[in-house]
Amino acid sequence: MGVKTAGFGVIGISGRGSGMLRELISVPGVNVVAVCDKYEDRAKHGAEIVKQYRGTDAAVYLDYKELLKRDDIQAILCCTTWITHARIAVDAMRAGKHVAIEVGGAASVEECWQMVRASEETGKFCMLLENCCYDRDELAVFNMKTLGIFGEITHLEGGYRHDLRDEISLGREKRHGRLVNFMYRNGELYPTHQLGPISKLIGINRGNRFLTLCSMSSKSRGLNCWIKENMGEDYDIADYSFNQGDVVTTLIKCANGETIQLTHDCCTPRPYSRDYVVQGTKATFCEAKEGKNWIYIDNVSPRHEWEYFEKYRNKYEHPLWRNYDSSGHGHGGMDYLVLSAFAEAAVNDLAPPIDVYDTAAWMAITCLSEQSSAMGGMPVPVPDFTNGMWIEREPYRRGKYCLEEVCHDFFENEESKEEKEQ
Repeated sequence: MGVKTAGFGVIGISGRGSGMLRELISVPGVNVVAVCDKYEDRAKHGAEIVKQYRGTDAAVYLDYKELLKRDDIQAILCCTTWITHARIAVDAMRAGKHVAIEVGGAASVEECWQMVRASEETGKFCMLLENCCYDRDELAVFNMKTLGIFGEITHLEGGYRHDLRDEISLGREKRHGRLVNFMYRNGELYPTHQLGPISKLIGINRGNRFLTLCSMSSKSRGLNCWIKENMGEDYDIADYSFNQGDVVTTLIKCANGETIQLTHDCCTPRPYSRDYVVQGTKATFCEAKEGKNWIYIDNVSPRHEWEYFEKYRNKYEHPLWRNYDSSGHGHGGMDYLVLSAFAEAAVNDLAPPIDVYDTAAWMAITCLSEQSSAMGGMPVPVPDFTNGMWIEREPYRRGKYCLEEVCHDFFENEESKEEKEQ
């Protein structure tokens, strides 16, 4: 029996969008029939990618609303600028399409509610493509948590610490949307890369929820320094007063008592890091600075000494990664996995592993942090987008890409094969 297929449309063919398009068309069951971008050269490039990698023709659109009128499209991949994700997602669901949107924070709480209402009223899902939920170490840590290795989790940390001074400063030349956000906004602009895995680890929206947050921002200096050193004192925004602080720190309190610290840092010279920390009553995981992660397990690790996480990863490897060849795939392989999870749900009309309630809760951290920072770090409440259903949600869908539990029975053949080979 052949693989079931569905028609997909891709909106937003930027650098990131074109990379995700290449990944998407390599996923079984995906048939990209149309691409769209407001820039004609990018839209045509999307069609060229489909032709090159799949050998089929994709229709080209400059207006995404025209693309949404097609009845041969069941699902939409949206890789546009941050402040357009929600409106495109709502329009896609209202047009009868499942939709997956690239990561980024919300501009308002209202647009998060609009996504929730559209999904509930149409029965179409909205999945945030948080690829870090499928990273190798994140899934291994999740597996260890389900086995009780961490005991009860009390505190977590994460961040997006990525030197993007050139990409931000040259936003007009690169046609990249970050620049205007850094010019006019000030808050946790990109919260979900570590918040996604953290949320799944502590059951956010399923027995737990975010209650309040407070956020504070440092001064803004990094972009001005970079522009003057690389573009010259006469560059027109060299002295621009950017709203976005160089480092933004956000604290979140959860209903079950956990605290979460997020850090946003894109304007200082430093290596990339997501600063992932998981602290429990029996163990602590910590992302290291030199590329190798650490773990300390009470009564197992040498007293007061970190151990390299790799020592334990093979033992606690998530089955999704046991026989997965990530070579050639974006961001170490997690792009392909998150798109595979999206495609499986869209092609078969099933619930996604990251649903609209996750999407809304994670994205809302941005606009809420802007409010808190503007008030000097005052706490602000986080809405409950489930309207109380987080206390007793409907059962989640089990499967290979499930992020609520490790569904070993879906990997029995692969795991049995590996055991025989060993």
